[in-house]
Amino acid sequence: MGDTTPGLVCGHHHLYSALARGMPAPPRTPSTFTEILEQIWWRLDVALDLEMIRWSAMLGALEALECGTTAIVDHHEGPSAIEGSLDVISQACAEVGVRVRCCYGVTDRHGPDGARRGLLENERFLRAGGAGMVGIHAAFTCTDETLEAAAGLARDLGAGVHVHVAEGEVDAGAPARLGHLVADDWIVAHGVHLPRPVPPKWAETTLAHCARSNMNNGVGYARPRSWPGRVVLGSDGIGADMLEEYRIAYVRAREHDVFTTPVEAWAWLEEGWTLVPESRSDRVRWSYDRADDPWCLAFTPGVRALDVWVDGAQVLASGAATRVDSAEVRARAAEQARRLFERL
Repeated sequence: MGDTTPGLVCGHHHLYSALARGMPAPPRTPSTFTEILEQIWWRLDVALDLEMIRWSAMLGALEALECGTTAIVDHHEGPSAIEGSLDVISQACAEVGVRVRCCYGVTDRHGPDGARRGLLENERFLRAGGAGMVGIHAAFTCTDETLEAAAGLARDLGAGVHVHVAEGEVDAGAPARLGHLVADDWIVAHGVHLPRPVPPKWAETTLAHCARSNMNNGVGYARPRSWPGRVVLGSDGIGADMLEEYRIAYVRAREHDVFTTPVEAWAWLEEGWTLVPESRSDRVRWSYDRADDPWCLAFTPGVRALDVWVDGAQVLASGAATRVDSAEVRARAAEQARRLFERL
């Protein structure tokens, strides 16, 4: 019998990206972060409809559950299917048995009406009792008016803001544009090009560190050890295996400072419980009998979740989901992926 721990939390996810694996190659090979966005992710998100979003969220939640991740802080974008999208994601995760905090990433990439509809989707979902935050894509894709409106909505609803900040150099101006708006209930994803030392108001926010994604996009190192406030770990849409994210965050930090210990990186993983406190009461039984030892886990690949309980109900038994048919979820997601690829 393996160790039992609380459920893990993915502090920054894009569930809509679960269908992207195997997508057609972009028109040309991207050479910068901006080109990666333009030629891959912004082509993909505009092609999504609600059915694709549903099965992408189902697949992402299922894979999270199979990795012992019981809570996801999601950041959604899908400009062709905005209205009702957050309900679709929330309901899909609930069907699998995974907790989720939703937001829609407001942007002016599709004009003022697109920004308005994104704000309305955040407001509609939150006022109806949905669990989540107000989303902003990033400062460099928003007008000052949209940034003000999103931050104001978050203040009015007491919801906080979930936003990409200075992920690439193209968004290096974000601190100046957002500095008068930022608050301690914001989640700042990436933060690679935020200045150090961190400006005082930013130091009160939560940094969602996405080590693997930052390396994949070639944007640089976020230096989480120099962040004076809370640091959580996110996947940025590359699944939700948070033990793997922990290992990568550890070795990435170690590359920059040989005095980094697994305990420091493990603390970032544990901070996820502050975002979704209920997940601390979830239980995961692992295939490994040292699953509460950061020094062992940092060097032990292949640790699997065997059984998971959320709100006292068993949602994973002997590695198999209990509320959904995992084979059906994967088959339906594959169907939607083919539809998506045809559009691309």
